[in-house]
Amino acid sequence: MPTDTKRVRGPEASQSPSLFVSKPAAAASPALGPRADGRRWDQVDVRPVFVRCGLVSQAKGSAYMEAGSTKLLCCVYGPKETERKDETDMKCGRLTTDMRFAPFSCPERGSWIQGSQDKDLSQMLHESLQPAVCLQKYPRSQIDVNVMVLENSGSVLAHAVTCASLALADAGIEMYDLVLGCSIRQDGDSYVVDPSYTEQNSCSSVNSENQGNLTVAFLPSLNQISGLQSDGEMTEETLTAGVRTCIEGCYKLYPVIQKALAKAVRRAAPPPSES
Repeated sequence: MPTDTKRVRGPEASQSPSLFVSKPAAAASPALGPRADGRRWDQVDVRPVFVRCGLVSQAKGSAYMEAGSTKLLCCVYGPKETERKDETDMKCGRLTTDMRFAPFSCPERGSWIQGSQDKDLSQMLHESLQPAVCLQKYPRSQIDVNVMVLENSGSVLAHAVTCASLALADAGIEMYDLVLGCSIRQDGDSYVVDPSYTEQNSCSSVNSENQGNLTVAFLPSLNQISGLQSDGEMTEETLTAGVRTCIEGCYKLYPVIQKALAKAVRRAAPPPSES
């Protein structure tokens, strides 16, 4: 049988690359001391954040964000003419959001096709951003917000909200306020702020009550909540305390986001005239 000389044949015996991936450490409990990355339990202790605006020249506005090992890139296009004429609003603009995970972003390799999780996160992102955008300023127009998760290391929705808000501001879109996101993982009587991927998907408490994740989108200058997403089972008192903790975490991120946005404005400003 003739062989295909143009095809490079692989070795007869091979091993999966997953065998060489180090397994993540198990989530520690409060009795065992600090968390895996050194942060403390039951404290508003967010991960160090790196933010940069204006990295994508083809987009009207863009932002790149790192929170620990979680990495996201957001691009904003528009305002532009609405693609579908039947969705044109003569008095208000239209905001569209699209959030996707890169195939290499998670421990289990995904696909470029948008799945159910991506669609749910895109809808939550839209609900969090829409109250902050002055859509009445852009009638018959459409603003597209595209978020790409390059690496998912937990709290991806909260950081996507912050990154998208920063990209909208970088694009010059009129907004009532920036939108900041923060999330917590409730594990029995204890909680962790800005949980990692391992902490977000693990349970170290023997108590079956108060188990779940909570994400809050917050407008810091207006002191209003624009979005809230919760899953699991939590009592009303625990949920209320969790919302307050997320708001405190948003206030801790606010100076960092303000500084990054001010630096982007100074970088884009024209040089002063000599006269």
